[in-house]
Amino acid sequence: MLDHRLVQTAVIGNSKSDHPVILPMEASELEAWRRRHPKYTYWCGYELGGCGGKLTDRLYRDKVCHFAHVSGGPTCGRAATGESSADHLFIKRGLRRLLDRHGQRGEVRTRDLGSGPGGAVDLHLPAARGRLRFQLSPLDYRRWRTANLDLGGDVDEVDWFFGADGPLTEEILARNGYTLRFRMETRGGERRVYIGTQTHDGPSVRWDPLEDCRIEQAGLLTPSAGATLPPARRTEPFMLPLAGPLVFALDEGAAVPDASPFASEGRRLAMADVRPVGSPIVRAVLSLRDDTAPPSAAHVYRAVDRASMLVREGVDGWAVRLDRFVRLDAHEAARTGLAGVLPAPPEKKPVPAPGTRQPDRPAPGAPPHAVPSAAVRKQRPKADAVALTRDQAVVRVREILTDAAAEGRTLRWPDLRAQLGKPLQGMSERELVDFLVEVDSPLWDSKAVLSVLLLGDNGGLLSSLPAVLHQLGIGGVQGLSTDSPPLHAWVKQERERGIALYGTSPRLVPRRRPVTAPTRTLTAQQWRDVGASLRGVQQHKTKQERTTARHATAGEIRQVRALYDRVERKMSDLGGAYRRTKRTKRLMRLARAWLVLTAPGSELPANRSPEHGQALRTSAAELLAELNAVAAELQAVKT
Repeated sequence: MLDHRLVQTAVIGNSKSDHPVILPMEASELEAWRRRHPKYTYWCGYELGGCGGKLTDRLYRDKVCHFAHVSGGPTCGRAATGESSADHLFIKRGLRRLLDRHGQRGEVRTRDLGSGPGGAVDLHLPAARGRLRFQLSPLDYRRWRTANLDLGGDVDEVDWFFGADGPLTEEILARNGYTLRFRMETRGGERRVYIGTQTHDGPSVRWDPLEDCRIEQAGLLTPSAGATLPPARRTEPFMLPLAGPLVFALDEGAAVPDASPFASEGRRLAMADVRPVGSPIVRAVLSLRDDTAPPSAAHVYRAVDRASMLVREGVDGWAVRLDRFVRLDAHEAARTGLAGVLPAPPEKKPVPAPGTRQPDRPAPGAPPHAVPSAAVRKQRPKADAVALTRDQAVVRVREILTDAAAEGRTLRWPDLRAQLGKPLQGMSERELVDFLVEVDSPLWDSKAVLSVLLLGDNGGLLSSLPAVLHQLGIGGVQGLSTDSPPLHAWVKQERERGIALYGTSPRLVPRRRPVTAPTRTLTAQQWRDVGASLRGVQQHKTKQERTTARHATAGEIRQVRALYDRVERKMSDLGGAYRRTKRTKRLMRLARAWLVLTAPGSELPANRSPEHGQALRTSAAELLAELNAVAAELQAVKT
C-alpha cells in the first residue's frame, strides 16, 4: 500500500531521537541534501507523536518532495506532519546549543499537554532560580494561571514565551507591561527560532535570532532589548471602578502601613475616613496624585471624577484611588457625618421697607469699587493663568473627554484648543495625531477611544481621526476617510461604549471591533478579477522589471516569509479539513522558490527551471496578494 501523506518532518538516527529535520521540498535541494548526508536514516519519531516507524525520502520533480513510511511498518496515527510539527524539537535543540555556548547549566524538556509531545518546551536554570516556558499549544487564562503556579513552585521567576498573539498575550501585556514571543522560520532543512519582545512603549515586536541571544545567571538576554529579560514588572495594582460619588476626610494622626503594596511613583498615600454614596463610613488608604495640593485634615472633600478601588492579586487589603477632588462647605460637610455639627445659620440682613431706596454711592470712607464692563472682563486675562506643559495638557484633555464621554457629549477641537491654550495651539496635523494617540494610550478593551468625541471646525469628525485610530492599532481603518459610512457607524458604537464605561452606572461592554471586518474568503468572480489584475500587471512589465524578485527589499522579504509560514502552519493545523487545490500547491511552490532566490547571498541557478523563471518575474506585492487570498480561504475553513 502506498503512503499518500505529505510528511515533511522526521528525526534522524532512531525512533527515540530528538534530532529533527525538515525534508527539502525541491528536487534539486533534496539531491544536494542526499549528497551532504548520505548516511542519514529518518524515523517517524516518538518525540514527534509518531509511530516509531522508519521513513524514506521521496524525490519528485512534478510535486513536493516528502517523507513516506516504509511499507510493513506499524500503523501511524500521527496528527501533525507539516513543517511546524517539529518546532518543539528545534526550540529544544536551539536552547541546548545556547547553554553550551555560554557555559550555563540547565535542563531542557518538551511537554505533552494533552495534544502530543510538542505542547511546550521548558528550560530550567537552577543557578538563576528561573524557568523559561515556550508555549506552542493554545492556552486560555485559567489554564495559564494554573500552569504558572505549578512552574513557579521551586523557582523565583517564570518567563513565558508565546508563539501566537491573542487574548492571553494582551492580558499579560496589560498585567506586566511586556510580553515575550517566539516565531519560527524555515531555512533549508532547519527551522530557525526568533525571540521577540513587546512593551507598552513600543507596540511592535522586536525580533532577534535565538543564536544571537545569551543565557546567563540573570536569565535570557536579547540584543535588541539591551537589558535582561524580562523588563521590570509594573507596580500599579488593578483598578475596579466605584459607582456613584464619594466623600472623605483625612486623618493625619493615622500612619499609612509600612511597605504598602499600593505605593507607586507619582502618587501619595494617606489614611482617611471614606464614605461612598449609600454606604457607611469606612477607614481606607487613599492614593492621591503627587502634583495636586494635599487636602487638609480640617475639611471634608468630594471626589470630582469617579473613584476606583485598588486591589493586588494575592495581597490582603485594598485602597481607594482619587485624581481630583473639591472641598465641601461647612453645611455640606456636616451632612456627610465626617465633620462637626452644623454651624449657626448666618445672620440675616435687615430688609428695607417697601418703597425705600438704597443709596447708589458707597458709604463715606469706603473706597470706590469700579465694575468693569462685560467687554473689558472678557478681554482681561486671568492673573493666575499658567500655561500647561505637554504632559499636563495630555492629562487635562483626557479628563475633559472622559467627563464628556460619561455625559454622551461631543466637543469641538477649536473650542478645546482655545480653552486650554498652549501647548495645543499651533499644532501641525502630525503633532495633533501624536498628541491624541498619547491621550488614548495605553488602549485596552476596558477603555473607550476618547478621540471619537472631538469634532472639527465644520462639526464633522476630526480629519486626523483615521490616522489616530491606525496608530492606536485599531484594524480596518486604513484607506477610510472621515466621510466613510463604516467609520461613522464605528464612531457611534465607540461613543456608546464610552457612556457605558464612564457613566454614573457603568456596565459591561463588548470587545472593541475593527472598523471594517476583514475579508473571510474570495468568490470565484473575485479570484478571476485578481487573476486578471495580475496578468495585466505582468503584461506591462519592462524587461528590467522582470527580475523584480531580485530587487525586493528586506522588509518585503520578511513580510512574504512571515505570511508563507502562517499559511503553511494553518494548512498543517487543518490537516484533512482543507484540501489543497492545484492552484494552491503551485502558489506555495512559487513562494518557496521566491524565498530561496531572495535569500541573502543566494545566487541565480545556472539552469533555471520554469518555476525559478516565474519566481524571478514575481514581485513581493503580487505574492503577498495571492498568499493573503489563500489565508482568507483558510480562515473560513471550519475544522
